[in-house]
Amino acid sequence: MSDRKSVGWTALFAALAMTWTASLTPSPATAQAKLVVAVAPAPEMVAAFIAREQGLFKKNGLDAEVRVIQGGAAIPVALASGGIQIGVFGTPNLLQANDSGLDFVVVAGGAVASKTDENYGIVAKAGSGIETPKDLAGKKIALPGLEGFFHVLAREWLTKSGVDYTTVTFIEGNFPALGDILKAGTVDAIVTTQPFLGRAISSGAGAKVFHIAHELPDGLPPFVYVATRKWAEANPAVVKAFKQSIAEAITVAETNVEASRADYGKYVKLPPEALATVQWNKMSADVRPDQIQLWIEMMQRQKMLKTQIDAASLFPK
Repeated sequence: MSDRKSVGWTALFAALAMTWTASLTPSPATAQAKLVVAVAPAPEMVAAFIAREQGLFKKNGLDAEVRVIQGGAAIPVALASGGIQIGVFGTPNLLQANDSGLDFVVVAGGAVASKTDENYGIVAKAGSGIETPKDLAGKKIALPGLEGFFHVLAREWLTKSGVDYTTVTFIEGNFPALGDILKAGTVDAIVTTQPFLGRAISSGAGAKVFHIAHELPDGLPPFVYVATRKWAEANPAVVKAFKQSIAEAITVAETNVEASRADYGKYVKLPPEALATVQWNKMSADVRPDQIQLWIEMMQRQKMLKTQIDAASLFPK
């Protein structure tokens, strides 16, 4: 792991010593328990938006604020300092944090990647001549978050496709900007998801799409809702109510797509034509240790972990 990444997690470890800034009522059955939930602006986080907008958090005894945070690295810091109580982590980021000595646990699942998924992938620049995976060797690819879940998945897919991923240069960008980066010719390809993938194609910036999920393990949870172990084990009723709210919101997302898109649009500003194309991954509020183990094995192959992590230990008691 690079010095830059190690220093970042060391800073997070120091943040754990900061004073807890939020207090929660232990039982949401008798009062509204206050909490702040931080998510990224990707459609996979739609359940949190729905739970807030459709009153599902409130129904389950939670006074939950949902904040959109662009930089994924800001969420662990806010969580460790007590500025938020629950945050969305890419599953590799959760593993890296705990690998560096932090103590975060999974409180709910989110999206579940399937081999049939075609809402995300690698988009090659129009005119680049990239037609097969092996054409990506030696190229430059932009993605949202170095050593995040898209980075791990892209390297795993390249390896399975017979490409040495160490020959590929990866650079970091945020979701909305990736299409512009591709169009400008700064990179040869991008790793992205809908609606940004569709916009890259419709704008003419991108051409060939590699749907990388087809060659990856089935049932991967690309992100999870996370809390500190200290908070989660001190507030089991709140954790249970949160997970229940997410489960109910997933049902809404699956049965009322238009209303769910409207809820998503309140938090993520997209043109109407782009919002109309937004689709959700398969989602589940449940996540199991064996699903986390799939990530551990991929990251071990990529030499991203220094310690042996027990997947079952990443859940509150």
